[in-house]
Amino acid sequence: MKIYEGVHDFHYKWSLVSAANWQKYPNENCPHVKHVDVLHRFVDPATGILYTERLFTVKQNVPTIILKILGSGTTHYVRETSAIDPKTKTLTMKSYNLTMGNLLRVEETMRYREHPTDNNKTQCSQQAAISAGSLVSRWGSLLEEFTLRRFQQNAATGREGFSKVLERFVVMAEARSPTNEQSTK
Repeated sequence: MKIYEGVHDFHYKWSLVSAANWQKYPNENCPHVKHVDVLHRFVDPATGILYTERLFTVKQNVPTIILKILGSGTTHYVRETSAIDPKTKTLTMKSYNLTMGNLLRVEETMRYREHPTDNNKTQCSQQAAISAGSLVSRWGSLLEEFTLRRFQQNAATGREGFSKVLERFVVMAEARSPTNEQSTK
């Protein structure tokens, strides 16, 4: 098993980051994410926590030889569950691959929370556990290492893409603000 861990600070308030998260895909940095479907969503009336379950359809850029060996196509599916708690200012998302999980399992947890020392920032922690299945035990370590490197690259690309989404989100929010509407009249 290989583990990826990373922490990144976004220079935006938690309320903005948690709202922009729903607009994260599609973005030009992550063209592999083709569709995001909401399967289930509800607010717990006792806690105010919003729970969401989503299905991601992704097109993997994997060498053709590997796809042939594994007997897989390029379209894969990922299940994500999330909980957004406005009281504690945390958004926690857990995801794992549904496609080829018997060969390789990637379980990811992302947590956005108000930065502990600066409430104008949001701290994002990301962890992924990558483990090869018993069917590929001979090649398991190589597969895990390859996947870990790809995950690290994709995490950096994903942060960059989300930063662009956040920038657009701020511009849209400013354009809709009442003070901006009054100044244009």
